[in-house]
Amino acid sequence: MKFGIMVMPQHPRTDSSTKRFRETLQLTRLARDAGFDSIACGQHFLSPPYQNLQSIPLLARLAADSGSMDLILSIVLLPLYSPVGLAEDVASLDVISDGRLVFGLGLGYRDIEYEAFNTTRRDRTGRFLEALELIRRLWTEDEVSFAGQHFSLSGGTCTIRPVQKPHPPIWIAANHDSAVARAGRLGCAWLLNPHATLSTLARQMEVYKAALREADASPPSDFPIIKEMHLATTRDEAVRVAQPYLEPKYQAYADWGQDKAMPGQESFRVPFEALAHDRFILGSVDDVIQQIETHRDRLGVNHFIFRIWWPGMEAYHAYRVLELMGTHVIPHFRNGQDPVDS
Repeated sequence: MKFGIMVMPQHPRTDSSTKRFRETLQLTRLARDAGFDSIACGQHFLSPPYQNLQSIPLLARLAADSGSMDLILSIVLLPLYSPVGLAEDVASLDVISDGRLVFGLGLGYRDIEYEAFNTTRRDRTGRFLEALELIRRLWTEDEVSFAGQHFSLSGGTCTIRPVQKPHPPIWIAANHDSAVARAGRLGCAWLLNPHATLSTLARQMEVYKAALREADASPPSDFPIIKEMHLATTRDEAVRVAQPYLEPKYQAYADWGQDKAMPGQESFRVPFEALAHDRFILGSVDDVIQQIETHRDRLGVNHFIFRIWWPGMEAYHAYRVLELMGTHVIPHFRNGQDPVDS
């Protein structure tokens, strides 16, 4: 079992960006010392009411303080990019981190981002597939020629290659069934999202595994999932601390249209109790361990990436979660220790 944290410092625009960056450095060091396996950073552009650092330069800086933890791009909005530039940026980050990078990809869902990068929602899947093929080839072939609908290249050679061979692990984030199946057909790990309920994810895991079998692709070593999580002495305290930050964050997601990108009718405009049910991991040490085990047993996931620091939250709350995870939860799964007595 692996454990990671999201370090994307998404915060109110009125906050000091330099203060929040320094806190992100400290969060990384504390996660390293607590025994976490990875740090992850997401990506959005033009995303009021929040500010956030961009993932590639941020992870390049955090690499120096991250020990042996993997660095996960979770995710890069691939349809927005030139594949040549992205291939070389990501390869550079793999070199900087001495081969610790995971390349997470997604389609995105916000029209404002597509328009800002001179593309459209209609073209996103085609651009995604062509860019992924071209990036893989640039990392593994000496000279690449490519003629697609969206991208072309004649005899190009990548300036820098990744340390990992043939390339860093590729994870694909997906919400809809069709996108989940696409991840399986491409032979990539599916990065399970934090927004869907456990029952939806369990159903979609069968869609993913069927697509892997159809493509005759080997199952990946990592079955990763992102989860909103807060750990406290009791469940009531965990809810009390998390609700003032998670509730407006999911209101912002609804404003951006994130819930419309979900399968079925999973609206985020519901009371917090309904929003949290079957979706967030909140509670005491015992509660959190039980919920992790439930996700592991129902989904087969083996790499949990927790979002523990939300817009407006003071960093000490997140630091305390790392302390409790490192003292109780991680040893329980690594060493079989009792969470209370460890």
